[in-house]
Amino acid sequence: MKRRAKGKKKIAFSKIIFAGVSIMTISVVIFSCRMIYMTGNLSPLAYLIPSIFAELATATGFYYKKAEKENTKGGIIYDSAMAERTNNEEYSG
Repeated sequence: MKRRAKGKKKIAFSKIIFAGVSIMTISVVIFSCRMIYMTGNLSPLAYLIPSIFAELATATGFYYKKAEKENTKGGIIYDSAMAERTNNEEYSG
């Protein structure tokens, strides 16, 4: 059984999805530009580019919404120092 190094964190699945969508977006844009240059036909711009950027916008929105929820008090993960400070404020006031 493999174990991770102590200082190495596991990459969140949402970051992997976001990176994959970003790489796919860049590759579609490059492929479209190359094919448009080779064929001289601009019609793919009307379909390919908007659709891939809509997918990127959706992935970005979900990624940042998830990160926002994780970093707030009601979320899954938040800084332990922030939690301790919040607890101290509740007990002192």
